[in-house]
Amino acid sequence: MVRYLENHSPVLKSKFFWIGILYFAEGFPLGVFYDVFPVHFRQQGVDLWKIGFMSLLGLSWTLKFLWAPAIDYFRHHRKWIFGMDLLMGGVLLFFALWLDFGPWVWVAIGLFTLFSATSDIAIDAYTIEMLDKNELGMANGLRNGFYRVGMLAAGFILILSDSLGWAMTYMAGAGILACCGVACLLAPPEKQIETQSGISLRDEWHNLTRHPLAVLGVYLVFLGVLRLVDLKSGFLGASSYLWSFLLLSGGIIYGAVVIKRAPAKNQKKQDSASRLSEGPMFGAMFELLQRPHIIPVILFILIFKLADTSMGFMVKPFWVDAGFSASQIGLVSVQLGLGLSIAGGLAGGWYTDRVGIFRAVWVLGLWQALSNLGYAYAASVIPLADTGIALSADSKLLMYGASVIESFTGGLGSAAFLAFLMAIVNKRRSAAEYALLSSIFAFSRSVAGWAGGFGAHAMGYGPYFLLTFFLAFPAYLLLPWVKKMLAYQEGGQGETG
Repeated sequence: MVRYLENHSPVLKSKFFWIGILYFAEGFPLGVFYDVFPVHFRQQGVDLWKIGFMSLLGLSWTLKFLWAPAIDYFRHHRKWIFGMDLLMGGVLLFFALWLDFGPWVWVAIGLFTLFSATSDIAIDAYTIEMLDKNELGMANGLRNGFYRVGMLAAGFILILSDSLGWAMTYMAGAGILACCGVACLLAPPEKQIETQSGISLRDEWHNLTRHPLAVLGVYLVFLGVLRLVDLKSGFLGASSYLWSFLLLSGGIIYGAVVIKRAPAKNQKKQDSASRLSEGPMFGAMFELLQRPHIIPVILFILIFKLADTSMGFMVKPFWVDAGFSASQIGLVSVQLGLGLSIAGGLAGGWYTDRVGIFRAVWVLGLWQALSNLGYAYAASVIPLADTGIALSADSKLLMYGASVIESFTGGLGSAAFLAFLMAIVNKRRSAAEYALLSSIFAFSRSVAGWAGGFGAHAMGYGPYFLLTFFLAFPAYLLLPWVKKMLAYQEGGQGETG
């Protein structure tokens, strides 16, 4: 049936068509989690602290690198996506049948996020294997757009709740997930890539015991994960987030130094060290850490979008404090901003494929940073509402202009950055390595958002937004190693086993 449809529809032969389907399917569950669940629970009178507790369950998306190696090992990405979509649909049907809030809700939501994160792993791995390097830019531009459309679709079914009730709302969500699963199952078959090394999980653990420092690196990563979970549970102060981030990233970097510098005493131990990268559970991590130039590349991933993420969490509070209404913020900053972000992603993707990933990263990254100056100027000119000065037409136009530029250039930078992450992934370990790299970036984004609140409070919006502009440039010091890593991968090192 699929082959028949492809022969009669050129659209179905396009990789970009399937990118749209896949990332709509990836964005929709996240929209359900952040839009549908909180509104439903609050309408049922659930306490705010309980709703906030859901953020702990959302850790599945951050920690998905822990079980991503299983996707690489068993493969069959489309079946994983199909199965996870059906399971998520089953959770929503469960909500439709039992609308009363109870202890079972936490289990249901935890399963929902686990299934969604697993589907994300399979989608990203399938996409990386499907695309050629010269298609990564446009693919990530489309990915950004359809991911956001998927999230918007969750908002659409939320609107249904007023007229159809919550039972029908959840049934509609289940239906959308079922359609997504079937559509993804009809995507072109996965490429034949050998990912299993023949080393069992038991052999991997036995091999690790011969390298105590490697075990220490694994332990530090595990300890960092536990610290993050503890923080999300609300038992620790916000300052512990920075500690958690530094511990996790420091453990990875320390492990890289140990593995690269520790000389083997004999050939047997040298062979044992090389086998660390072949293990089914930690092999992807050790393979990454043993690559040339990986330490500066990890630092680059951590700080490349620092200017964007440091300012991003403070933009909406600035709008509120400047006296803009919720409808104005929603119309311009959210809805119009969404469209401009999608347009920027497509333009950035086109440019990336045209000039190459390395040039696109630094050129579009610069445009992304320059947009911060728009908000810095707006914050220095527009009086805040507590001054008693009315919001003028000029102030509104200035704020709208800053928002337009920031949304568009944010899409530009994201397309190039995501293309870079996909380009340096070993396709034999695409699921595990991309999940690990994206998790590293997610940690830096969270810490930047947390630190932004303190910065804006202490300095004021204008000086803080100006500071975020300069935060873009430390990453540029690492560009020589970024170029070397891209060349290393282009030379075929990331394609072979």
